[in-house]
Amino acid sequence: MRRFLLWAGFLTLILLLAVFILALQRVDLILSPVSEQKKQVLVTIPKGASPAVIGRQLEKANVIRSATAFRYLVAWKKVGPKLRAGEHILDPSLNTTEIVESLIRGRLKMYRLTIPEGLTMAQVAVIVSKTGLADKESLFALFNDSGFITSLGLDEKNLEGYLFPETYYFTAGISARDIAQAMVNRFLKVWSRYEASAQAAGMTRHEIVTLASIVEKETGDDSERPLIAAVFLNRLKQGMRLQSDPTVIYGLESFNGNLTRKHLETLTPYNTYQIKALPPGPIANPGEASLKAVIEPAKVNYLYFVSKNDGTHHFSRTLTEHSRAVNQYQRRGRRQ
Repeated sequence: MRRFLLWAGFLTLILLLAVFILALQRVDLILSPVSEQKKQVLVTIPKGASPAVIGRQLEKANVIRSATAFRYLVAWKKVGPKLRAGEHILDPSLNTTEIVESLIRGRLKMYRLTIPEGLTMAQVAVIVSKTGLADKESLFALFNDSGFITSLGLDEKNLEGYLFPETYYFTAGISARDIAQAMVNRFLKVWSRYEASAQAAGMTRHEIVTLASIVEKETGDDSERPLIAAVFLNRLKQGMRLQSDPTVIYGLESFNGNLTRKHLETLTPYNTYQIKALPPGPIANPGEASLKAVIEPAKVNYLYFVSKNDGTHHFSRTLTEHSRAVNQYQRRGRRQ
């Protein structure tokens, strides 16, 4: 009888071991990769989704084999709160444990947003809205929100001039506030490189950004920016009007693309044909090259410049020389 009980116990142990091994194999199979080939599958995890909901999404997207196994694995690891919401790029050649780790690390889809130099804040809002990241009305309201602007460390009426032109990468679901803050933070980081030089130049940050925005609109040639800046600074020192067309255009309520004498004679705070000073604020968002040009202008005594109709300008020291250049490049160009 004793021998029988020993054999029975031994066989039971063997059976339990076999069941345990089969169970492990079953678990290993359930947690194994869906595919042997690497590929990218986009799965959107809603904010606040439970592990059960996430598991069903992953199983439906054919990223994991079992939503139930996913849920139990997340519970066993106690990582439910760490699973990130957003648009995840997942690889079904990874096993379920690796998929869980991917959801924690968050390889999220990034949306590229490029803001060119020289756009107004209204134009920036339109570009952002076209990506679907935020609507232009919400953004434009933020750009003029005094409380929000103060929270960014600025003392300005709006964010014109302070939305730094750059290529940004954002994830879906980002707020309009975060987008605006990223642009301003980028401006402040670039500005920090020139802050000491700006103080030596004897101009406030607002004055520099304002003039840099005018330089930005006057030329697209980086090599000319220090020359354009020098012309405007020289004119300001001599009490001359800047006479910049882009400032006039910015101050108009509507503009059809044809600048007329009537426009030049219309008095607005931005009409530098009428006022002997800088306009009250930036007329666009300048890039780093224009900011640097104002802080470190060319050492020349030019007072005038005129377009050569090829993207560059002719610079002059005297009105007589300037008049000859206007006749050469502008009037001759119209006749041709």
